[in-house]
Parts: sequence; structure tokens; C-alpha cells
Amino acid sequence: MVYYMKKNLVKKSISILAVFLLGTSLYAKEITLGGKAGWPVFQSSENITKGKGRYGYDCIELATNSFKYDNYTDLLINFENASNLISEGNYDVVSNNMKISKQTIMEKGAGLSRNIGGMKIIGQPGSFFGSEGLMGSFSIEFWLCPSLSENGETIINWESSKNVSGRLIYQLLNCSFSGGRLEWTLSNIFDSYKGKQTHTEVHMKGMKTIIPDTWTYHALSYDCETGVLEYLVNGETEDIKYITSTGNEGGEVGLVVLGRRSEISFCSEYTGKIDDIRILRRPYELPDYQSAETAGKISRMLYAPKGGRFVTKPIVVSTGSILTSIDAETYIPSQTDVCFYVRSGDNYFNWTDSYPKWKPVENHQDLKGISGMYFQLACDIYPDGDGGVSPSVTSIKLNFEELPLPLPPFTVKAVAGNGCVTLSWNYSVDETAGGYYVYYGNRPGEYLGRYAIEGDSPIKAGNVTSFKITGLENGKIYYFAVASWSSRDERIIGPLSREVFARPLDRLQR
Repeated sequence: MVYYMKKNLVKKSISILAVFLLGTSLYAKEITLGGKAGWPVFQSSENITKGKGRYGYDCIELATNSFKYDNYTDLLINFENASNLISEGNYDVVSNNMKISKQTIMEKGAGLSRNIGGMKIIGQPGSFFGSEGLMGSFSIEFWLCPSLSENGETIINWESSKNVSGRLIYQLLNCSFSGGRLEWTLSNIFDSYKGKQTHTEVHMKGMKTIIPDTWTYHALSYDCETGVLEYLVNGETEDIKYITSTGNEGGEVGLVVLGRRSEISFCSEYTGKIDDIRILRRPYELPDYQSAETAGKISRMLYAPKGGRFVTKPIVVSTGSILTSIDAETYIPSQTDVCFYVRSGDNYFNWTDSYPKWKPVENHQDLKGISGMYFQLACDIYPDGDGGVSPSVTSIKLNFEELPLPLPPFTVKAVAGNGCVTLSWNYSVDETAGGYYVYYGNRPGEYLGRYAIEGDSPIKAGNVTSFKITGLENGKIYYFAVASWSSRDERIIGPLSREVFARPLDRLQR
């Protein structure tokens, strides 16, 4: 866990202030998350990622709605890892001439094609395009940002052949530009179409011209239950056909039958960018936060409307510490928001998601009633109404006050006796001292004693100035130190006194 704690021992280095509360001197301290020291590992997080915040430090911001792998995902290429382009799926890269571009619609990387061959992959047995025979529903989806949109520029190309009654039938699935729009050709992919059993060819074409240097979202979807083959751009239907024996709704539904395993080419003749290529074993579905009425406006919001959240691990401070404020370095554009919550306690092992209760807090505002040995912070991050802008958090400083450690007695004496040692000291000059612990052991600086009749080290002596330890072995030397506990909370124990020693002997009277 990475936390940046500032403690002021020198006035010029880090600021510690002394204030007074109920007559007890408190010290103001701070812990900083993020900023120069970086962010810790969170206890939990959802829909967030790291970006570049103020002063060049890492910030926490919303993660985009890039595709996530699920049980329906057959292939996912999101270009986030240049050394492993196949993000998910049983496919292998055959060749790759694409580069990674930072000018992306999703996450931090997109594929950049310069019309020099693009990339080729091949499916392993069990994948959609790596298996021969009868297949089910599918959806092929991707984001596209062309530079030219010239006729013949090819986005996807798959060629194969299948055996039909002893004859090899050529198969093709192609997506290319024609007249500034994408056109799909599916040759002999389906076992029947309009009553034909072989040599079935289907063409799908968009209606709207694709504007260069603009990202658009494309999906080719087939539902094997209804026979609906649909091409969508930005979530809006551009072309639709019924792969049935009648070519209309109703009739016998055509099935997808693929031939031998062969390579798939992406962007083989194309100049521009592509991102989040995926193949699903189901038809296209609208995201759960988008309605059919808004599909033509935006295909997928860049950020989920519910936003994101992160929760820190419990941050240990000291017993009785009081959180006074949080100072967060944030960037909050119009319509976006960042909300903070904190909770505290002396033992976090019994904490749950809802206990102790989270308390909403305002940035840069004085806080009251938040104290304990552990602090925990949560942050909700919300995008704008269109899901296109994210706020960010570069750092969060937790300002808190803690009780000073009580000073030990300045002078401690040890007098040996027969199987015992009597310790004596003066009261601590620190008015916050409420009592004393006696530490003992048989090695210098190691107070691990377990043999005195009065108990194991340390022994709670009480608010006294002398204490007798019995049950010790004669002839053996023992080492002792005394520490004060705080009158406000006896769990707050100060530093040890100077060490003293004594050797019990049977000839001694005490």
C-alpha cells in the first residue's frame, strides 16, 4: 500500500501544527494519495482508469465503455497491448503491419493502418472462424475512423471453401468501401437463401456517407432464430435482410455453415484507424443504458452514465486521530461531478461494504465526528449527460489531528532482590501521561519477558512510581524500561524510557 505521510520534525520540511482541544495538545498531520507519490492499490474499483492529471501526475478518471470479454465473446482486439493484439479469443496473429495510435475512441490505443497489408489472424479450432460446419448467431463489430474512404478500401476479408455434395463451394465475407459507405458481401455463408441451396450471395450497404476523420461504430449482426441479417452504423439500422427461404419474414431460416479454417484480414487495403474489433456468438444488442430512440445519435456513450467508483484500503493512522478535512486536486468540467465519502474506526476487521456507515464529505470543508485508528475513503466519479466527458482526481490529501505520544519518565532505577527487582521512577513531566507500562526481558533492547509472576511484558503497572517484579531467576541479568500511556486513550503508548538492568541474587534481602 503506497501512502505518502508527511510528518513535521523540521519546520521547513513538512508542516506540523499544534492546536488545543479540550486542553489536550493535538498534532496536525496529512496523508496524500496520488500526486507525486502515485496512487495506492485500491480495495475495490469500478469503471475507472489512470490518465494524466495536473502537473503530469497520474490521475483517476472514468474508463471508457470499451468492450469487455464475456461468455459470448469469440474475438476481441482493443489495441491496448502492442505486444499482444489478440486481447481475448482463440486466435493467433499471422502477420501485422498495423501501428498503435493514441488518437482513439476507446481507452488508450487504436489500430493505425497505412494501406500496407493491415493484419491477418487465424482462428484456433473451437473459435467461430476456426471451426468447420454449422454455426449459430454472430455479430461482427468495430469502431472506424477512415482517412480517405476511397472505393475498394477493405476493412475485413475472409475467404474459404466448403464441401457441398462433393463440390467445393467458394466462401467470402468481405467489408469494403463503396461510394463513401461500407458494403458487405457474404457469399455462400448461409445454407439457403431465397430458396437456393448453393451459390447464395448477400449484399448489405450503408445509407449514410462515412465522413473521414470521424469515428463511427459498425455492426453486422445475424440472428439464427429469426433469420435477420442487419447492418448497423452508430446503433441505427442501415440495411436489413431476411435470410430465409422466402427472403422475407417467415419461411425456413438459413443457417450459417462455414468451410475450412482460413485467415481473416483486417484493414488489408485501408488508410485510417480502427478500434475495439470483436466477434460475438450472438446478435447485436443495444447497451443496457441506451434506448432505441437514442441509437442514431450515439452508438455507445464514451462513459457509462452510472460513472465509476474507487475505495481505498483502510488507512492506518493512530488511535484517537480526528479527520479534519480532505483537500483533493480535481478537474470537474460542466455537468460532471466528483463525490467523496469517508468512514473511520479503531478496528477494520469487522467492516463490511455498509458498516461503518459512509459519510459524504465536501472537498476543502471542515469535518466533524470522524475519528479512529483507521480512515477509509471512497470516491464516485460521474460523466456529463451525454457520457462524453469525464472528470478526474489527481490527488487527495487527508488532513487529520492525532494525540501526541506521552513522554516516558526521565529517570528509572532498578534495585535487585532475591528473585525479584524493584523499579522506581518519577512521574512523567508530560501532563497527558495517564499511567505506565513496565517492559522487561533478558537481553538488552528486547523486552519479551514471559516469566514474572505479575505477567508477561509489558506489565500494566498503573499510575504509580514504583513496581516490584517477582518470580525472576537468581543470577540472571534482566533489562527494564518504562513507557507512559495517554490519559485520553490508554491504547496510545509513548516511547520507552532509558533502559536499566539488575541481577537478582539469593543473598539479597529485597
